[in-house]
Amino acid sequence: MSADGCGILAVWNNCASGQEAVYEAWYREEHLPERVGVPGFRFGRRYESTGAGPRYFTYYETESPAVLTSAAYVARLQAPTARTTAIMSGVFIDMTRTVCRRTAARGALRGGVVVAARFTDPADPAALAQSVDAVVEAGALRAEAWVADEPPTRTISAEEAIRGADKKITACLLVEAGYEAEAARIAAALARQFGARAEIGSYRFLCSLAHAEMSV
Repeated sequence: MSADGCGILAVWNNCASGQEAVYEAWYREEHLPERVGVPGFRFGRRYESTGAGPRYFTYYETESPAVLTSAAYVARLQAPTARTTAIMSGVFIDMTRTVCRRTAARGALRGGVVVAARFTDPADPAALAQSVDAVVEAGALRAEAWVADEPPTRTISAEEAIRGADKKITACLLVEAGYEAEAARIAAALARQFGARAEIGSYRFLCSLAHAEMSV
């Protein structure tokens, strides 16, 4: 098991009914390249729910959590484009957004389906690390533990002011699987383990963009 302390920006949200095409075009053509283009971002990955819970799940990996409070990134948040302003004004809804630090990771393979167990109670990094080991030893392709690493002073960005206050998590256990059936078994096992302490959702992979690929 390893952890490099990289930053994670974890986002869950819904889309206003009937606005899916506009939302998807904005994400692919503008938002994902804009975010991943910020210095220090490694990649962004997008998923869609296969069951209950928020419809969309997106996360960005950065060199450290500090990238997510950097001047270059904050400048994007404070000066949303006209297109982003329109999307944040009622298309992009029910936002949960948290800056995290990756505290544990195991497994080299990436899967087409992920299971995300979200926590809102105080997180125990050691217990999450044990869960990372256990779920990979039980057959998952990969697992990561993320613990919230939000700035001590809460500042509402221009984007957040448009869409309304974001909800927060304290931690997340992300597990990758190759097939939906595998993900379903993992989700059921995590539900038994964590019960009401975690909100668990399964998501299929939509697309990704790496910073290194942007000039290709």
